[in-house]
Amino acid sequence: MAEASGRIRSELHAGSMVEVVLKKDQMTGELTRGVVQDILSHSSSHLHGIKVRLQDGQVGRVKKVISPEAE
Repeated sequence: MAEASGRIRSELHAGSMVEVVLKKDQMTGELTRGVVQDILSHSSSHLHGIKVRLQDGQVGRVKKVISPEAE
């Protein structure tokens, strides 16, 4: 199965482990790992990644969905 890129809303759900780029890290591309609390993007897909709120309150665009077996 192909790795989920985070650009398609249906690939995500609350509780998904993801890596996001926070607004403050857009220039560097630094990734932050966390668990999705809320999906903020309303569109079904987004070129730069679906916007989510992590359980710690940080907001960013998903760059990678971490599969449970990769943990």
